[in-house]
Amino acid sequence: MSERMRRWRKVLQRKLSMTVRTFSVLVVALIVCGLAVGFLWAGQDELFLKTRQWMEVFGKVYTDVVINYVDRVDPEKIMHAGIDGMLKTLDPYTVYLGEKESDEMELVTTGKYAGVGITIGQRDGYITVISTMEGYSAAKQGIQSGDRILEIDGQSARNMSTGDVRNHSRGAPGTTVRVKVEREGDPKPIEFVLIREEIPVRNVTYSGYVVDGVGYLRLERFSRTAGEDVRNSIKELREKGNLKALVLDLRDNPGGLLDMAVDVVSKFVPESTLVVSTKGRRSDSERKYYSYEKPMLEDVPMAVLVDRGSASASEIVAGAFQDLDRAVIVGTRSFGKGLVQTISRISEGSSLKITTGRYYTPSGRSIQEVDYFHRTKDGVVTIKPDSLRKEFRTVHNRKVLDGRGIAPDSTVLEEPSSKLLEELSHKAMMFKFANHLASQKKTVSDNFTVDDQLLRDFEAFLKDKEFQYEEESETKLKELREAALKERYGKSFNEGIDQIEKAINVEKGRAFERYDKEIRNALRLEIIGRLKGDKAAIAASIKDDEQLQVAVALVKNKSQYKKMLTGSK
Repeated sequence: MSERMRRWRKVLQRKLSMTVRTFSVLVVALIVCGLAVGFLWAGQDELFLKTRQWMEVFGKVYTDVVINYVDRVDPEKIMHAGIDGMLKTLDPYTVYLGEKESDEMELVTTGKYAGVGITIGQRDGYITVISTMEGYSAAKQGIQSGDRILEIDGQSARNMSTGDVRNHSRGAPGTTVRVKVEREGDPKPIEFVLIREEIPVRNVTYSGYVVDGVGYLRLERFSRTAGEDVRNSIKELREKGNLKALVLDLRDNPGGLLDMAVDVVSKFVPESTLVVSTKGRRSDSERKYYSYEKPMLEDVPMAVLVDRGSASASEIVAGAFQDLDRAVIVGTRSFGKGLVQTISRISEGSSLKITTGRYYTPSGRSIQEVDYFHRTKDGVVTIKPDSLRKEFRTVHNRKVLDGRGIAPDSTVLEEPSSKLLEELSHKAMMFKFANHLASQKKTVSDNFTVDDQLLRDFEAFLKDKEFQYEEESETKLKELREAALKERYGKSFNEGIDQIEKAINVEKGRAFERYDKEIRNALRLEIIGRLKGDKAAIAASIKDDEQLQVAVALVKNKSQYKKMLTGSK
């Protein structure tokens, strides 16, 4: 080895050692601080020594790999891999956030961002505009759903990810971004100069009356402005009509900020009511959160819609309403995430989101389903069996159980989706057809329906696009053929399989007939959303939403509503 190479290795080794020592000192300092403020337990000296010992081991391994590995490695990349590997032994919510992820987290905590007002996604290998926000630059200047983004600020978007395009479109308010798009029906690309504006994150995506006196409010996230958005929506409902009952829709709401969950509940329960409590490993970690204002709708009958997509802050809200007997819960069981995360800044462009506690509903139950802290020998997480679930009581002495999310008071199962509808959705065929239709048709009536001719046009469109899918029966038949071949089954068996295959093909040929209602409804909503906007599509979906209709019927039937909340027969 040359003298120059030896000197380079020594310099690099010193720098890496300094990096690891700094990291080690930081970790040890944090532990010392924790001990100093009361993080005391038996064997603390042993923990301190073990931490320091393993940080030295980690540092030596890291330095040796960076200097001596057969191929040159990226020190930053391998350090991040080490951090990710360490955190994967915990739970999926404890994660290291790079600059891009930190920006997304900032979006939730501030409730706003500076952009041009578009939602984008991948369609057939192109970054495509899925929707535009009314009142912002993209919509005002003529960007349309279905437009394919070709260039952004002079750079080709062909090999960009949706994240890359999103980052390009965001920036300081008042600055501009040039976007070139391709639109069906236009022979040449169209160029727009869009102005970035401060855009609030939409928490409430729809509010209105389902029937006379029954309001409906869809809350899709809990960002910093969620409580204020709910307040404004209730005011608007009161201005539009006589609000006698309310349905709060938390389906597919993944959650957000805990204090915003408390803020939302505060609009409906008496002041100083316990909403949620949290508790972690530290002796001083227990906190109780109470409602802190006079309610806007204290006595109005309420129903809350939940499903398996309702998680975290959504479950705090649903759990509080259920334990306080303030609303009936309708739908299917929620996700079951009862862990609290705290975000701390690690460096200029990175943060650590770490699970620091569990939260508990007013009755004292935890809704956490998966036990990440007690795994099998193979590292598989466990789920608490029903036999070990503890019983708790609501204000009116109704029985509720812990450990499996929020179970609805009225279970209304969702219609299982067919493979055909799933594939039409995954391959965005309805979205593409709606864009094709929009290039010829500028609007539709409020009572628009998909007639037989439009359905035939859609089938012809799918044929032209060479749409293919495989039904579940076809998948199973392939598996049966492979098993029969492996087991050397005879000719008669294979002839039987051939007959089944013919029967499957006949049924597949009448798939549109079998799922006629579902296809017409999904296509109708896609076309309305494309031509009249997301809010119009939500309004059009209401009459066919079985879970919502059950919720409406419950809040309108005072005697049944009261019986359900008191547990009386």
